[in-house]
Amino acid sequence: MFKINKLTHAVLIGTLGSAAWSGLTPAYAADEENTESTAKDASVERIQVTGSRMRGTDLQGFSPVQTVDAKEIDSSSVANIQDLLLKNPAFGSPAISRTNSNFSTSSAGVATVDLRNLGTDRTLVLVNGRRFVSGIPGSAAVDLNTIPTQFIERVDIMTGGASAVYGSDAVAGVVNIIYKQEFEGVEFDVQGGQSAEGDAEENQLQFTMGTSSSNGKGNIMIHGAYTDQGAVYSRDRERSAVDQTSLGAQTGKAEDMFTPVRPFYSSFAPQGRFFAGDTQFTYDKNGKLIEGWSTNGSATREANGFNRNNYRTIAIPVERYLLATSGKYELSEGWSTFMEGTYASSQTQTELEPFALSSEDLFPSTGGQLPIEFLVNQGGKDVMVRNPFVPDAVFNAATDTDGDGFRDIGFTRRMTDIGNRGNIADRDTFRIVGGVEGEITDGWYLDAFYNYGATKESQVSSGQVNVLNFKHALQAYKDANGNLMCIDADARAQGCVPVNVFGAGSITPEAAKYINAPGMLSTFTSQKVAGLNVNGDLFDLPAGSVGLAVGAEYREEFSRSEFDPLQQAGLNAGNAIPRTEGGFDVMEYYTEVNVPLLADVFLADQLNLRGAVRFSDYSTVGNTTSWNVALDWAPIEEVRFRAIRAESTRAPNINELFSPPSQDYPSGLTDPCNGVTATTAGAAAEACRKDPLIMANIQANGAFTQTQADLQGISGYNRGNPNLDPETGKSWTFGVTVSPENIAVLEDFDFNVDYFDIEIEDAIVSTPRQFILDQCYGGGDTSLCQFVTRRGQTTGNNNIGTLEYIDSGVSNSGGFATSGVDVVVSYSKDLGDYGLTGQANARLSYTHVIEGYAIPLPGSEKDPFAGEVGAPENKFYLSLGYQWEDLTVAWNTTFIGESYLDDSFLTSKKLAPESVSVGSVTYHDLNVAYQPFDVAEFYIGVNNLFDADPAPIISGLPGADTGVETDAGTYDAIGRRYYAGVRFKF
Repeated sequence: MFKINKLTHAVLIGTLGSAAWSGLTPAYAADEENTESTAKDASVERIQVTGSRMRGTDLQGFSPVQTVDAKEIDSSSVANIQDLLLKNPAFGSPAISRTNSNFSTSSAGVATVDLRNLGTDRTLVLVNGRRFVSGIPGSAAVDLNTIPTQFIERVDIMTGGASAVYGSDAVAGVVNIIYKQEFEGVEFDVQGGQSAEGDAEENQLQFTMGTSSSNGKGNIMIHGAYTDQGAVYSRDRERSAVDQTSLGAQTGKAEDMFTPVRPFYSSFAPQGRFFAGDTQFTYDKNGKLIEGWSTNGSATREANGFNRNNYRTIAIPVERYLLATSGKYELSEGWSTFMEGTYASSQTQTELEPFALSSEDLFPSTGGQLPIEFLVNQGGKDVMVRNPFVPDAVFNAATDTDGDGFRDIGFTRRMTDIGNRGNIADRDTFRIVGGVEGEITDGWYLDAFYNYGATKESQVSSGQVNVLNFKHALQAYKDANGNLMCIDADARAQGCVPVNVFGAGSITPEAAKYINAPGMLSTFTSQKVAGLNVNGDLFDLPAGSVGLAVGAEYREEFSRSEFDPLQQAGLNAGNAIPRTEGGFDVMEYYTEVNVPLLADVFLADQLNLRGAVRFSDYSTVGNTTSWNVALDWAPIEEVRFRAIRAESTRAPNINELFSPPSQDYPSGLTDPCNGVTATTAGAAAEACRKDPLIMANIQANGAFTQTQADLQGISGYNRGNPNLDPETGKSWTFGVTVSPENIAVLEDFDFNVDYFDIEIEDAIVSTPRQFILDQCYGGGDTSLCQFVTRRGQTTGNNNIGTLEYIDSGVSNSGGFATSGVDVVVSYSKDLGDYGLTGQANARLSYTHVIEGYAIPLPGSEKDPFAGEVGAPENKFYLSLGYQWEDLTVAWNTTFIGESYLDDSFLTSKKLAPESVSVGSVTYHDLNVAYQPFDVAEFYIGVNNLFDADPAPIISGLPGADTGVETDAGTYDAIGRRYYAGVRFKF
């Protein structure tokens, strides 16, 4: 049986020591413990490490694991563990957080993580080594809002393929959240804070209680928490207070990229814009009807456009209640039963500008032409009448554009009378785990468990309109008695109220009620998991015991997402999002073996070989196999090398398999035909001119021209694919750990360096829309043109041939790869050795990404993402601390290196890749804690101490989050924040 060596002891001290903070500690820490005596050595503790199903007597694992522990969580005072994890450079920009999801039609405010920028669904989040139910319908992504932050003992972060150990979705790595165990006493924590701007209020209240039975056989813990994170609005930050766009996105010049065109208002304004014949009309700020239009204003005319950023949200308010419990009871010697329970209830609220309505949304068959005169039967004969709301000047300028003999007009209008758009979402997550574990026989252990989890979401949205009702309400007239009437008799019988769209505030409350269409969304996600694991020692070799773990796991996943009927049909003038429902089950078997090859010989203090393989049988995609092989070599106690080869699989999730076509409104797209003339040279220009619609635009304007409304009105449909296959990830990891205890100058340091290389084949991807455009027009793959639809007629607010729809579907057509180096250095020193007082600690986590790219389609060129905004080549997190008696000071620094704009965007502007970049950004956080009594600790802190500005990712540039004017998943979009609190322990 192995003895715990000096290196293991050092890691144990670094992981479980009593320092007030740990930083991001390299650790190979236990997620379960069994203190039963073995026949050979009653003092030896057998533990299970993240990345392995086996129990051993050495804390070190074969895979590189970084750990965030409870001390770091306490000193950071975060409400959501996502905020702390994202400081670790191994994580990329999250797909969803409360600062980048205001425009999401569902799942807004959810908190996810993404290892290595390989996608949220390729990062497996576990709780106590077991799966946790998803917080996003149809996905595997866990919502970290459901995790009780202060109930966490530590978080183990293991990158690289781990599907052989944990199953599907662990292609990029694993985040294993370990709850506190066998706690006794009471902890109570209350905290409040806000930003320097007076918003982003954040309040936390939480408690933890634990007690053991009188006979010492049982322990139960209960944790409760309430957190309330307030909103931050775009109007309350100077950079985002006014609608703007990048000048460079329009001119294509590198020097203009970060120069804002301000204002860059929307042409959909509350007073309306009306197209009658060859004349445009609107209303001035005094309510007077005027001719002409100026969206952003000029030297001689005020702006008629609308400032959308005055209504948008940077940070979504999130309120949540959490309850967690865990317990353990010894049934007999060596056998115990355990349980875990989690309940989370959260409410999020989005808010954005009122709906932008076009007459084309209501009358698509006539190109958006609204009839303003009608034939009605009065006194037994047909009489020509007109819409009484239409001003005389507009009526007189109107013409018959569709040839039916009646005048008609087009219009656009911002629906402020209906109210702001947005949604309120209530989410409830429930999870219960029960199981039994114990020692079957000498050195052999068994654990069996059953896990059930479910997430329900009920969402109510506002600001949309009922297209059918609105259409009827617009077709109005006055009868012979002077009463306002809707033309359609059936609509009148159903309560139709005529609507006046001419001028701001012109829609009456009764008409607004008739055309209003509140939206509803109901989702349900469930997960059932049953598992059995057996592990122990097969036999002894000269170097130690051969360890074996075998097990089986059965899992069922189900998801349903259903909008109201109007939303599903696209009859509320918004995205058409149909019902999605599906599920699958999988039966899995795994085995893992550890073979000690050498021990206590020259240049081989330890040499171990470990391997694992998992077979899975999915009801959807059939059989898959995952495996890994690892070599662990310690030539001397102070130095340990590791090499890991792994092949992981990810089966398609429910959305990827079963999602029907759902409408989307993508942004940041560049039309390759923009600016093309009849004589422009090049393959793209030639391909553009072959399209008769594009050619008609060129002939009408001299060059292919898009209006602001065209740029802001591109739509498209996303589709799932039931014929998907699993994707495969292949990874290499090489690393070294050095703990030079016997070298005086370095004895207080620990060094960890790891090289990682991950490649994903047959990746499940939605073909990027910009890639579709670039390939269709001069890129060599005209088959992708089938996904592009251009406008066929002019309605006054767009040009013929401009982009209307770009669709995208899911397929096994992609590939991803990334490689880089992680460096983790830790230092701890009693300053008394230097004649000073106190204890100093430091932790540095640094990642350098060597390469990272995506392959949109087989045979296509690599699309690099390493070094681009959201995926910097260099990032580090440095935690410095000092403790003197009852005073603790922690200073944490996050560095995000220089980053380039997306190279596809730059090449579309005829600019070289990496020719336009944003500078590095550094954030500093300070926490000071004072504990005057054993039972009480007071603390204060400042996040983003120097109020560092985020990178200026202006609207129109790739990576910009709407209304935020930066990449809010990568950079701090809120600014300096203060907090203070008190913590009691009894």
